[in-house]
Amino acid sequence: MAKVIEINDPADPRLDDFRDLSTADRRPDRPGGRGLVIAEGVVVVERLLASPYPVRGLLGVRRRIEALDLSDLDVPAYVTSAEVMATVVGFHLNRGVLAAADRAPAVSFEELADRSQRLAVLEGVGDHENLGSIFRNAAALGVDGVVLGPGCSDPLYRRSVRVSMGHVLRVPFASTDQWPAALNMLRHKGFTVAALTPRASALHLADAGLRGRRVAVLLGSEGPGLTEEAISAADLAVRIPMSSGVDSLNVATAGAVAFYALL
Repeated sequence: MAKVIEINDPADPRLDDFRDLSTADRRPDRPGGRGLVIAEGVVVVERLLASPYPVRGLLGVRRRIEALDLSDLDVPAYVTSAEVMATVVGFHLNRGVLAAADRAPAVSFEELADRSQRLAVLEGVGDHENLGSIFRNAAALGVDGVVLGPGCSDPLYRRSVRVSMGHVLRVPFASTDQWPAALNMLRHKGFTVAALTPRASALHLADAGLRGRRVAVLLGSEGPGLTEEAISAADLAVRIPMSSGVDSLNVATAGAVAFYALL
């Protein structure tokens, strides 16, 4: 059972895991710094507690802490006021509860590919909200894992965790700097690599015959999309047909449409 501890001093060093969340060079979830995982809100915190990420502690107002099942948790749960929380984290937190965890051991690219049937492979997805949305869509639509290619942001950044509704803690991911060689490696493992692009010459997604196959869906950056190098390394280029005057979809939305087409 978690030990519930009441704290009224925002300078208490026991709260350092939650301090300065809005300060770019000091936030505890910064990959180049302490690299902690921060979950916000009851639902996301519950998903962190059920994940393989080792929880370090919780901080919240009493009613939010009491809404959680902490019976199997052997870490401190710090209870304080909304005002003290705001001082510690650097802004007013409407969700009323946070949890901090260490990172779980990373999965290798090869291991993730070997145990997956459907993968999302990302190139240059740098927006944390888009990244979180992709993970949420992947969890909802049967994608087994996410491969992070060059230029992708850290999916365990606090905003990504929040936007994913904690599903980034559930969907396994791996990074690779072997680009675009990683796409050839997926092909050798039996995947059909399908590059999603709005270009008119691409095959209609519904006509690509991807359903039921071992597929890696390749998604590109928010602005320019996939590089020519990545598209050339794919088995085929596919597109989502759209009404006249609309040239593209948000990358997370496009990914969701493609993931659904694989079911």
